[in-house]
Amino acid sequence: MSSVKQEVSELSIPVPWGEIRGKAWGPEHGHPVLCLHGWADNCGSFNTLIPFLPKECRYVAVDMPGHGLSSHRPPGVFYSFPAYAADVRRVAESLSWTKFSIMGHSMGGNITVMFSALYPEMVDGIIVLDVFGFVPTDPKEIPQIMRQGMEEMLKFEKKAEEKKRVYTYEKAVERLLAANPTLSERSIQTLLERGLTRVEGGFVFSRDLRVNFKNIERITLEQSLEMQSLIQAPVLLILADKGFSPASRESSQKLTSKLLQVYQERNDTVVRVPGSHHVHLDNPEVVAPFICDFLQTKVLSPQVKA
Repeated sequence: MSSVKQEVSELSIPVPWGEIRGKAWGPEHGHPVLCLHGWADNCGSFNTLIPFLPKECRYVAVDMPGHGLSSHRPPGVFYSFPAYAADVRRVAESLSWTKFSIMGHSMGGNITVMFSALYPEMVDGIIVLDVFGFVPTDPKEIPQIMRQGMEEMLKFEKKAEEKKRVYTYEKAVERLLAANPTLSERSIQTLLERGLTRVEGGFVFSRDLRVNFKNIERITLEQSLEMQSLIQAPVLLILADKGFSPASRESSQKLTSKLLQVYQERNDTVVRVPGSHHVHLDNPEVVAPFICDFLQTKVLSPQVKA
């Protein structure tokens, strides 16, 4: 399988606090596919994968708020999965998309599945990359997690204006590689294209520091399963053998194994591939055949028949 060079265009979608930036590939009237990146990444996460995918689709990858070139949320506002799901709704409305497919990696996969449960009538295909789609939390742990996230925000707000650390480009590469040691050098450079902002004396990371805080909006396994039951579209779940692990704790593995069981009972497609958490970026040719087959057989072909 070889990639096909496509024209790429920038786009900006207005939101009440600024803009959501992104990139688009493919024909304007092609079947719409929204692409959502993972935590601390940006829409460059899909640069290497999309050229391998069906050319009749219109792919739009966005920088989620607080990431890449998109505006940060207003002061005092938390980052959470429900808020990101609302952002997907804003993007869809701005693009006049009433029915579309969604592909999400890591955090973006969680947003993908949550949106698909809340707006099942708008989604005709779901591709989840190296995550299980929900992050069920033990009810006993939720109060402490919520408190920690609130304290982090309050501590942040008490500081004078936070000055971001200025890096040389080489040091920024080292910093990102330290946080993501499995990323290839090419992938690091791809993510830094939108992940850095030039300032006097060097570069700063463009993401909002608040995305590092604990997510205070948590749901239990029971709530996750209820949301999962609302999904109507077919799902392709791609898991990397050296990728995401919910936790080493047995309790966390039990929670996610139940989600996996439900996907299998729904006859959704679950595949495991060799690679790390960012396999779709580092080695797109590994995951592309599964995505192409899914889009062709589960999304595009049924539309032609209809």
